[in-house]
Amino acid sequence: MALSPQFLDELKHRFTLSDVIGRTVKLARHGREHMGLCPFHNEKSPSFTVNDQKGFYHCFGCGAHGSVIDFVMGTQGLEFMEAVERLAGDAGMEMPRQTPEQIERDKKRGSLSDVMDAVTSWYAAQLKGQVGRTGYDYIKGRGLTDKTIERFRLGFAPAQRTALKDAMRARGIPEDQLIETGMLIKPEDGGESYDRFRNRVMFPITDRQGRVIAFGGRALDKDAKAKYLNSPETTLFHKGANLYNWANARAASYDCGQVMVVEGYMDVIALAQFGIDYAVAPLGTALTEEQISHLWQMADEPILSFDGDKAGQRAAGRAMDRALPMLKPGKSLRFVFMPEGDDPDSLVQREGKRAVEKLVDAAMPMVNMLWNALTEGVPADTPERRAGLEKLIFSKLAEIEDENVKKLYQGEFRNRLYDLFRPARRQGGAGTFKQNRPFMPGGKRDPLRAPPTGLLAQTSIGRGRGAGAVTDRMEKLIVLTLVHHPEILVRHEETVAHLNFTVPGLDAVCTALLERAALGHTLDMEGVQTYLMDKGLSETLDRIRDERALRDDWFAWPAAALSDAITGFEHIVQRFQHITAARTAYQQAEADYANDMTDENHARFVAAQEAFRALEEKEADKDGYRLESGRFSFN
Repeated sequence: MALSPQFLDELKHRFTLSDVIGRTVKLARHGREHMGLCPFHNEKSPSFTVNDQKGFYHCFGCGAHGSVIDFVMGTQGLEFMEAVERLAGDAGMEMPRQTPEQIERDKKRGSLSDVMDAVTSWYAAQLKGQVGRTGYDYIKGRGLTDKTIERFRLGFAPAQRTALKDAMRARGIPEDQLIETGMLIKPEDGGESYDRFRNRVMFPITDRQGRVIAFGGRALDKDAKAKYLNSPETTLFHKGANLYNWANARAASYDCGQVMVVEGYMDVIALAQFGIDYAVAPLGTALTEEQISHLWQMADEPILSFDGDKAGQRAAGRAMDRALPMLKPGKSLRFVFMPEGDDPDSLVQREGKRAVEKLVDAAMPMVNMLWNALTEGVPADTPERRAGLEKLIFSKLAEIEDENVKKLYQGEFRNRLYDLFRPARRQGGAGTFKQNRPFMPGGKRDPLRAPPTGLLAQTSIGRGRGAGAVTDRMEKLIVLTLVHHPEILVRHEETVAHLNFTVPGLDAVCTALLERAALGHTLDMEGVQTYLMDKGLSETLDRIRDERALRDDWFAWPAAALSDAITGFEHIVQRFQHITAARTAYQQAEADYANDMTDENHARFVAAQEAFRALEEKEADKDGYRLESGRFSFN
């Protein structure tokens, strides 16, 4: 049976050609196209190209060329109708039944396209004549040139009730076709039909092939109920499935690799007049899923432009809600907000093409838009509020249907929550946390902490094996315990995040462990070891594992029961925190006394010294420290 050109065109458009071909041919992105080894002849270097925008493949070696239908026929050995039926099934399209009625409808559709072309030409003629003078003056007042007016085939609908109807009748176009295309309104009470558009500037709306299928009309009467009026749904026109300037933007997007969605017809036209030809607009509705799919066939990351006010923010939110479940590898959205009081039309008219291009270049990725929308103004200053925010975020991310994209979004947002919930800590390098030291990078003194005078070196911690030997040992035991029993992070992630280490390399290991926990990966010893190896931290771990003195602290090693490891870890951390706090207080007190030897500072120094020395000989006051494994005790 014969299939209508409209059905075949729609079928081809339902598929991204590189996705279909990529199932059997390994493709690599090459500029605007994909390249791979031709499946139709043997070759060692790729000469097979796939062009998604134009919807065809071509081999420069053997000359193979065709559409998605041709590819399925050529690679699966199917006849034309078999290939069409298979693709239609994949796309969820019902195969047309070639009944006499269907054949008649296809013919009728073709004739309706001719009707719309005749109406477009007539409207354009009215704009150039005396009857359309008010419309012409309005358009010129908006800054459009005659060349732009002709390019977009702008026109004018006279104010008379039946001006279009009478003109088309004189050309032999029947009334029922004008009614079916939505150009005439037929009253339900059986009265005479009349023109739908009157005293309006007319904007032809085309399909992706450039055929006129509908109109938008801008009222010139200040008392008009609707400033803009679009054609109704018809045989030719489905507003949720089309885009204004679709045909022109398809060609432009192929050249520049991007497409921009703006809100109105005049925005599209003004941008085109200034050389930005890749703009389209929805047709009086918020973006639909089908329109988003069309946009993704033009560019991987379409740019959505909105006004910078609250209404624009709400519109952006609606677009994100529509697109979120549809996200897939390589396909997303970016967002641009116009300066306050501007739209693309006013901005480009006043400041030129470059002003818009700067906004486009700085367009915000969808991941940032979504994060801002979910977190902005949401309090997260208590555990309950943080839990509520996490629930809100991950409930929203659950809407993403592609599992790989969903997983990566979840990992990204876990990292952002990690940064949001944890207090800032001075960083001494990319990806590592560093303790607050008396001196900052470059030798500058940290104004928040005074330098030690050296009196601390006279204590037992400062003697023998060098300053900090006791706390160095504690730091190593803490890290060893976490590496061998990473499940501890489930209970003590916040505590670990606040620890500051001085032993070289331990901060990096600790940070990597926190990163793995934040990414939501399983906290098992083997996985952690592999992760640390990939981070280049194996040498640090091997170094501290080789220290025989640490072997006595059995809880830090893999053979210990988890409950023992937790008890030992909590004991060491508690003691480490106490000693660190006492050391800091002692250092500050001795510095204050050295700088100003008053009786008050002397008393503070003596008190801090006594407290610190007492702590050196005191074990942490933690109950239940005998470990279940029965191998050792800290009593």
